[in-house]
Amino acid sequence: MSSIQFPVRAVALAAVFALHSLAAVAQTGTVSGTLSTVTVEASADASAEGLTKPYAGGQVARGGRVGILGNQDNMNSAFSVTSFTNELIQNQQARSVGDVLQNDPSVRVARGFGNFQESYFIRGFLLGSDNIAYNGLYSLLPRQYISSELFERVEVLHGASAFLTGATPGGDGIGGSVNLLPKRAGSEPISQVTLGTASGSQFYTAVDLARRFGPDQSAGVRINAAHRSGGTAVDNEDVKLDVASVGLDWRSRNARLSADVGHQEHRLKQTRTNVGVDGLTAIPSAPDDASTNWAQPGSYSNERDTFGTVRGEYDITDDVTAWFAAGARRGDEANSLANLSLGNASTGAGTTYRFDNTAVENIKTGEFGIRGKLATGPVKHTLVASYSYFGSERKNAYEFDFLNTQATNLYNPVLTTVPAFSALAFGGNDLASPALTAKKRLSSYAVGDTLGFLDETVLVTLGARHQQLQVNGYDYDTGVQSSAYDKSRTSPAAGIVFKATKELSAYANYVESLSPGDTAPALSGTTPVANKGEILAPYVAKQKEVGLKYDGGRLGASAAVFSVDKPRAFFDPVSTYYSATGKDRHQGLELNVFGEPLKGLRLLGGLTFLDAKQKSTGSSTTDGKKVIGVPDTQGSFGVEWDVAGVRGLSLDARVTATGSSYADAANTLKVAGWARLDIGARYVTEVGGKLVTFRGRIDNVADRSYWASVGGYPNAGYLVLGNPRTFSLTASLDF
Repeated sequence: MSSIQFPVRAVALAAVFALHSLAAVAQTGTVSGTLSTVTVEASADASAEGLTKPYAGGQVARGGRVGILGNQDNMNSAFSVTSFTNELIQNQQARSVGDVLQNDPSVRVARGFGNFQESYFIRGFLLGSDNIAYNGLYSLLPRQYISSELFERVEVLHGASAFLTGATPGGDGIGGSVNLLPKRAGSEPISQVTLGTASGSQFYTAVDLARRFGPDQSAGVRINAAHRSGGTAVDNEDVKLDVASVGLDWRSRNARLSADVGHQEHRLKQTRTNVGVDGLTAIPSAPDDASTNWAQPGSYSNERDTFGTVRGEYDITDDVTAWFAAGARRGDEANSLANLSLGNASTGAGTTYRFDNTAVENIKTGEFGIRGKLATGPVKHTLVASYSYFGSERKNAYEFDFLNTQATNLYNPVLTTVPAFSALAFGGNDLASPALTAKKRLSSYAVGDTLGFLDETVLVTLGARHQQLQVNGYDYDTGVQSSAYDKSRTSPAAGIVFKATKELSAYANYVESLSPGDTAPALSGTTPVANKGEILAPYVAKQKEVGLKYDGGRLGASAAVFSVDKPRAFFDPVSTYYSATGKDRHQGLELNVFGEPLKGLRLLGGLTFLDAKQKSTGSSTTDGKKVIGVPDTQGSFGVEWDVAGVRGLSLDARVTATGSSYADAANTLKVAGWARLDIGARYVTEVGGKLVTFRGRIDNVADRSYWASVGGYPNAGYLVLGNPRTFSLTASLDF
């Protein structure tokens, strides 16, 4: 039996049991209490109001979750949220979170440092995929790659969010956070099977089932499973994905519950690696053929994750609601990697070496809180208080052989079977049984109040979160605790919305992000550090933002101007102290448009202008220079059109463009910008009385070869080549 079969069968059995149990409840009425008749809306977060409604055109929602403030309509929020719907996800045949985020002009998708993990630049700041939230809780989904079958919506909260969501476990997310909503059974049953293929002879199949039970439809089950396998448009690459999930929900007059259990296995073979450019004096041209693959035979990356969540709400009174949520995940990883390090930019000559690592990660997280409404004279209040906890333990082992290199070439790869480790190799812990290397404990209390003035045409949000950050490190091999970080900070926030008219809102906010400070090293080069071993206070990034939001009923738009100051630590050779006296400053303008201005014509996209600079670094060679990997201008714009005269046929096109950026802090390595066109078509018809939807897509229509991202890990400027022209085709049958 393969390693995937047992978890998937377990999920399937759980689903069958759930269906049987819920059906029994519906038939026997064993649930205590009298259930009132309700209109069922898909509610991922077990909230009374359910998901925010789709905006005209169905590609984005009218709002989304704003951390502990809950679901908010965009026009009432002092913060910027974009919520991409499942309709968009399906129609664009998005496979991962990164595919969906390509539609956000404030976001650019990159890749982790030593592996194939997705990471994201939001407002020029990095967010790792392992710090994405699932239904409001961090790090519950697979760490490196999250399949689209696992989520209903992708919500992007632009900007810092320490008060709203708490610090991310990785201490990133300064420019924004991402929350994924799980799938739920709606009022209409779903019975859908999808088959598909893509470039590289890739095969895809998926099942989506949803039912509600009981005379009042109070209980629901949603089951999703998918399999993807085969080559890709990149030479010799191979991908295998197996994923399954079950979502349950139940509601009565004053109580709501939801739960999820899921499993994903993602296996990559000979996947094209990052390209290191350290030590070069120029950036190499991208290979002429975008399908070129320099990954070594035998290299691989395997990831296996099992997770579960539960969330509930109870209405204490008509105006007071309490909630709780909890979740857990176990993730197992094993990799054998051979990244390319270039030695000559013009010839493409470089080397690889073997680097293996294994890891096991266990996550436990939860929150509970209370939300209520009251009035003090003419002022209305929406009050909230919550407590949250996050705990993780990571076991790791590695072995690398960087003194035993193999020669290769970016343009004419030399493929070498992964060699056995040489006598020069070294590592830590046992690859077959990784040992504990890190523990994290994050806990926080938050309180907030949104005050409504002048018949709620003016909304003022005030709040604060007190967060405790505890991070412990353990030596490889010995297991002895090697570091301990235990600091706390209270993060305030303030926001105001002025609803000038029904169609126009102006807003402003001040909000912070929080991440652990560094520990002063013993030496800087060969110079002793005066405060060696000192644990620096948490780093506080401070954001100021003002903006406008327009809702014309069928067409929406927004504009936001922001400025974020992020601390950075460096060694001062004069005082010989290591301290966080430096900073980076990111300033920008975001412009967005969305909706269906004309029947059958849908728009989505915008532009982002960024000025991300290293303001104070302790070195004249980098002061005032641009931040690695962040362009001055980036944007995406998509159009979808229902073809007049051909019932059921829709065409779409999306242009994604990114300006030039730098691969080094001194700005001597400039990477050219790029633009890409993706197109798609959808045709809905009936076959044998059953609804069938055909979807076709071509990404990178012109087959451009370009460096798609620069960096994706702090202070690193490696390159990732964009994918070649890729065809995909699916057919979905509703029965």
